[in-house]
Amino acid sequence: MARRCELTGKAVQVGHLVSHSNRKTKCRFLPNLCNVTLQSDALGKRVRLRVTAHALRSVEHRGGLDAFLIKAGEGDLSQTARLLKREIHKKLAETPAAAA
Repeated sequence: MARRCELTGKAVQVGHLVSHSNRKTKCRFLPNLCNVTLQSDALGKRVRLRVTAHALRSVEHRGGLDAFLIKAGEGDLSQTARLLKREIHKKLAETPAAAA
């Protein structure tokens, strides 16, 4: 399983730990990934995703998973999130048509 956020695309970064004597040793900086279950209001189902704590806060700030995915760019999303986004777009497109 890749160490990458499914919503923001944030992944492992490589850098150096620098000592007082300025000696550099390679280090991997891992994202703060959490396994979460998010509710999609449009689809009426729960979705399990592996996201960073930062992405989870962003989802809450934007008003839920549906609102986050609608505004999100396709490039950062995982395959699962892209499929969810398409399903949400289809569902939201059907809803006004059925009401009219």
